[in-house]
Amino acid sequence: MTTPADPAGQQLAEGRTPPPAPSYPTPTEDYTTDLLTRRQNFLSLIAATLAGAMFTLLCWLVLKQTSLPAFNTSMVTRGLATAGTVVVLAVLGVFTGWWLIDEHRANQRRREAHTTRTAYWNRESAGVSGTAAPPLPPLELHRPRWRVILTHVVCYLSPAALVVTTTAIPLSATRLYLDGLQVDQGFRTQFLTRMATTWGNQDMNYIDMPSYYPIGWFWLGGRLANLLGIPGWEVFQPWALVSIAAAGCLLVPVWRRLTGSLPVGTAIAVVSVCVVLVTTPEEPYGAIVALGAPAATVLAYRALRGSWYATFGVMVFLGASAAMYTLFTGVIALSVVVLAAIGAVVFSRGRVPIIHLLAIGVGSILIALIAWGPYFWALLTGHPSSGATAQHYLPPEGAQIPLPFLSPSVIGVLCLLGLIYFIVRVADHEVRTMGIATAVFYAWTVASMVAALAGTTLLGFRIDSLIALQLTTAGVLALAELRLVGVRRLYPVRTTSRASRTITIVMVVVLLGAGLHYAQSIPVRNENGIDHAYSDTDGYGERADRFAPDVAQYYDEIDAEIRSHGHEPDDTVVLTDETNFMSYYPYYGFQAFTSHYANPLGEFGRRNAAIEAWASGSWDELSEPADFAAALEDAPWREPDVFIFRGSLDGNGGEEGWKTHIAEDIFPNNPNVRFRGLFFNPEVFTGDPSMWHASQIGPFVVVSRDKA
Repeated sequence: MTTPADPAGQQLAEGRTPPPAPSYPTPTEDYTTDLLTRRQNFLSLIAATLAGAMFTLLCWLVLKQTSLPAFNTSMVTRGLATAGTVVVLAVLGVFTGWWLIDEHRANQRRREAHTTRTAYWNRESAGVSGTAAPPLPPLELHRPRWRVILTHVVCYLSPAALVVTTTAIPLSATRLYLDGLQVDQGFRTQFLTRMATTWGNQDMNYIDMPSYYPIGWFWLGGRLANLLGIPGWEVFQPWALVSIAAAGCLLVPVWRRLTGSLPVGTAIAVVSVCVVLVTTPEEPYGAIVALGAPAATVLAYRALRGSWYATFGVMVFLGASAAMYTLFTGVIALSVVVLAAIGAVVFSRGRVPIIHLLAIGVGSILIALIAWGPYFWALLTGHPSSGATAQHYLPPEGAQIPLPFLSPSVIGVLCLLGLIYFIVRVADHEVRTMGIATAVFYAWTVASMVAALAGTTLLGFRIDSLIALQLTTAGVLALAELRLVGVRRLYPVRTTSRASRTITIVMVVVLLGAGLHYAQSIPVRNENGIDHAYSDTDGYGERADRFAPDVAQYYDEIDAEIRSHGHEPDDTVVLTDETNFMSYYPYYGFQAFTSHYANPLGEFGRRNAAIEAWASGSWDELSEPADFAAALEDAPWREPDVFIFRGSLDGNGGEEGWKTHIAEDIFPNNPNVRFRGLFFNPEVFTGDPSMWHASQIGPFVVVSRDKA
């Protein structure tokens, strides 16, 4: 029996080079173990959205049964909010850390199998054994089913849980949302009040007119108000909480699909929700769109590379967002166009990016027309339009470039890591795409400053939240990649399996601590808005902090007075500067709050001129009640049925008369609105009692016509 030959040695002796060892790349831990199929991903999107919405709504209903003290007068509610945040993050940390350790162990088994396989080949090459090398085992994750289910529940609901602990609990003792009825919240509340009374596309203020402001979020909020049986103004709080929470939960399966990792997807979703709850919480419909911006830029790359699945995703996102917040939609759409141009021209990808860009554009426009169609139809059919000043606003923050990566905070550090990640990983196509989109956002901000020279702006100050979300998302991805390859690449010999697990646990604990530090500060950062929610008088004439209410306590009497003359809110036009009354009661206004939120179809400037002419004329050529009434009827719009003035019936209001105000746009000044008082002659209303009925209610004089 002969001794086994040495194949490699014989080949060398004969002058031939032995064949190289089979290529067995060392198995490395990556983000593919949680990758879902398209069907699974679609079902996960639906499940996460519905679960997040239902969970938040249920928590809100439970909180409304409690009697917690006002946030601005006690530390009890504040402490409960912090405790809730600690519990949420601790539970999330345990289950995601456990999940990551499972993956690490499975990959460790594969690495050990790889070592064995390589040793077999070396022995075979040396002629020691003829036994074939064992196959590399598949990645096996031995997780009990109960833990898999519970981990998914915790991860998918964690964004909603943080919305509850950081915002719902602080607002639990008030019916109002952040900022109460201050400034812009007044018109947003008015819009929700309107949508709770109609299923149609109706302007928030002007009668018989389609909406100019995107209707999507408000229309859905009106349906929730109908479902809960509460007024539109009261649904603002629960609908804001539910919609932000649902959008945050939706991000988990979205980013799980994009990264292949459940923990990474959850981390991005949680961080993103925390960011929007600080940067744009008072605008929930804007926060929803902003949350999806980073994912949309990554999906855009895949779409422009030829993926129809990604193309459909971007199409739906842009179409739906255009029905909610057109500013963010426009900025994100511009970044998609820039990416398509770079792909077609710089990287010579031919017509593929352009074809998919056209598909995205056409599809998203068709979706957006569900909300915008009636308004554009009115324009196309010749309805007069003027006075659009929505972009006439440049606050101090709009004159500065946002640099969140220089902020001395947890989010600042995360943004800095994101910026570094953009630079270091520029060769990665999807990372580069996110970086290009961020550059487009910055370009929009600068362009907004320059546009002021042309008498307008691009509202660039609102893009801060998009920039912060792009950078923080990149920061999370950077930390995730650092955990996988950073330490092992720097110290491959010294790093043991146990050390790697320890590093994973340490990173999870440190990140949770940093997250807790930031998340527990969200109520503090929103303290001014929370204070207004408690100190403003609500639609029931009450203040949540139990202090004496303001003049809004008389609104119920005003409503009863108007109704006593046969007027119903859905067919009554009121001229008043008491805009909060219009926020709580769904009467139509003859004039909008300011021109910045006025429908251009309403001709804000011409209406102001008409009101001023009526006021001045009431003391002169229109001083006879019949002449004044005729002037009202001659207006090209539906005339007021009711006037609400500040004044007194005693002595017919004195020499100055009854007062109202009109708002004027004075951009580029800041503030950009000036209110000017107008005085009506009481005689045009009291001179003929058969035409008008005047009543004194608190500081208001309510003048009504009998319904014909």
